[in-house]
Amino acid sequence: MITWRRLGEPDFPLLRRWLEQPRVARWWHHETSPEAVARDFGPAVRGEEPSEDFLALLDGRPFGLVQRCRLADYPEYLADLAAITEVPEGALSIDYLIGEPDLIGRGLGPRMIRAFVERTWDDHPGGSSIIVPVVAANRASWRALEKAGLRRIAEGELEPDNPIDDRAHYLHRIDRPGSPADLPG
Repeated sequence: MITWRRLGEPDFPLLRRWLEQPRVARWWHHETSPEAVARDFGPAVRGEEPSEDFLALLDGRPFGLVQRCRLADYPEYLADLAAITEVPEGALSIDYLIGEPDLIGRGLGPRMIRAFVERTWDDHPGGSSIIVPVVAANRASWRALEKAGLRRIAEGELEPDNPIDDRAHYLHRIDRPGSPADLPG
């Protein structure tokens, strides 16, 4: 069973270890010094930044991280996405990783994403949809989104997290159940 808890400063050494894993580092491309982890994740932990960071736990064991933000809180990011696809009012975005090497390749990515989508509808009653851009070369990530029920809605160019990647991205979306965009017809 996947459960969630907010990331806290005592979790930074664990997060640092995850960010240092080659498979994570390839796509997240973060500095991993203790100072850099505190700089990049501390503001959200302290509530100084409107994004939210959650640890995913499998039977109580932390195994992954999901970040969530309301796109309206990040106007530049919203504008970048809106240049590629329609972004409904109330849209959110997520980013995610599985940090424990022994749990990669076991189907946890789609399960984690699906569970977090459900939590998002509960946590954000005004949330209309979740839009997730993924570097086109990161097949494992966009396949996890599709297995979790998100659909590819667009392709376009965005600045990649890792400078070795080109700008090609796929955008995936899921709408709140029962919303007009989710209804057939």
